[in-house]
Amino acid sequence: MTASLGRPEWLTAPAPAAVLDALEAVGGPDCARFVGGCVRNALLGQPISDIDLATTLTPDVVTKALRASKIRAVPTGVEHGTVTAVFRGHPVEVTTLRRDVETDGRRAVVAFTTDWLKDAERRDFTLNALYARRDGRIDDPTGQGVADAHAGRIVFVGDPELRLREDYLRALRFFRFLAWYGRGEPDAAAVAAITALRGGVATLAAERISAELLKLLAAEDPRPAVRLMRETGVFEIVLPAGQDRARFEALVGVEQALGAADRLLRLAAVLPDDPAEGTRAAERLRLSNAERDRLQTALTPAPGLAPGLAAHDLRVALHRKGAPAVRDRLKLNWAGAGGGDAASWRPLLDHADGWAAMSLPVSGADVLAAGAPKGRRVGELLRALEDWWIDGDFQAGREATLARLRELME
Repeated sequence: MTASLGRPEWLTAPAPAAVLDALEAVGGPDCARFVGGCVRNALLGQPISDIDLATTLTPDVVTKALRASKIRAVPTGVEHGTVTAVFRGHPVEVTTLRRDVETDGRRAVVAFTTDWLKDAERRDFTLNALYARRDGRIDDPTGQGVADAHAGRIVFVGDPELRLREDYLRALRFFRFLAWYGRGEPDAAAVAAITALRGGVATLAAERISAELLKLLAAEDPRPAVRLMRETGVFEIVLPAGQDRARFEALVGVEQALGAADRLLRLAAVLPDDPAEGTRAAERLRLSNAERDRLQTALTPAPGLAPGLAAHDLRVALHRKGAPAVRDRLKLNWAGAGGGDAASWRPLLDHADGWAAMSLPVSGADVLAAGAPKGRRVGELLRALEDWWIDGDFQAGREATLARLRELME
């Protein structure tokens, strides 16, 4: 029986329909099919993010066809056969069918083809080697992609070792897809091949490693995949300092209870409580400055942020550190304590969630207007005022704070 997606809304949406019309006007019916993630996720009833098409047309022909239909064509990866069509602001990635000519574990030299099976044979996993025609019918060249997708089996197309030697990133992609789509026991042949060839992961660019690791950590429950990464020796290659297994596992449980999944906080959970480790991890994974700063703050020990903390002291921490930093540290401390006793930890997080930032009701201009000389003295007075205002549990208003300023200046 032929598998079909039916007619989901995205399949006939204006952007993909316009792109298909443009390509078929040049290449004829069925010169392009939906491919990869959109087909897989639609088959499994999961959300669709990106829409990709595979085509028998070469990139130059694709570009001409799109422009003839007044669709913007962006050469996002022409050397590998990819042109991004943009219709009314909506992108559709169009890639020519390919076969590998030469690979070295990091990159591939490809040749274009019109053979759908050849294109499928160079893809990583069977559940990703699926194509759908515009009427919803699914083509499964490997003969097992549909069944593997439904069963949650992450299986390499063909020989796992060959697929890995072509691109070692596929080892990380295996764990990522296992976290998102896998069920049951992982494929033994894939695990054996990854274990044997794990050293190849070290040759990959940091940006490629980082992208896969963070996508993996964003899964609802990445714990089984991360455990397998450790067992195969891959995790130590990717993140040598990430050895806090218990806190990571407990944090995922905490986040599930809270209904949240934070990939960067999960990364912090495996690292030691040391801002310098956050810096090193950020450099190793080429994270953004904002991500680096958050890791550094989250990994700054704050043992006092725990059940039993006085309400005033929690408010002081929220004021001085900011609510996001306090929430991060509370979750890490909760996970470090084993992830239980939600009744004691939840009120602290609820308080942090409801915190509205407050500012000292006077400024440097007020201090100068009161007669303080410009320079260091202004800062000293502001700090003394803030300490007094905080000690009073943030209750003093502007007039009371100005009166305190006068007292300090006297």
